[in-house]
Amino acid sequence: MPPSSASWTTWKWRSSARSARVPTGHVQIARVIGSVVATRKDGNLTGVTLLIVQPLTSTREPAGRPFVAADASGAGVGEEVFVVRGREATFPFHPVEPPVDAGIVGIVDRWDLEN
Repeated sequence: MPPSSASWTTWKWRSSARSARVPTGHVQIARVIGSVVATRKDGNLTGVTLLIVQPLTSTREPAGRPFVAADASGAGVGEEVFVVRGREATFPFHPVEPPVDAGIVGIVDRWDLEN
């Protein structure tokens, strides 16, 4: 049975608000600004490098808050990287499924914008 219009509207609003805060399935450009050392962690994080990334605008300015991402590309501090969020963040680590919601999936060599 389809949801009533009141519950559908509530669900749609919550869904939209959540995806606005944490986009999933989209590639985002960010700069690596630090690293995380964790001696006690989930076993599926063993061997996974955790880096702090700062999302960037199209003019390379900081956009939003920094967050921690699992690195699948061997990135280092100061590099610009591709970041995915949500379930897709675990895909590069298959068959292991580390408990992460952000992952670095590539290192940016260069990027240009045409006006």
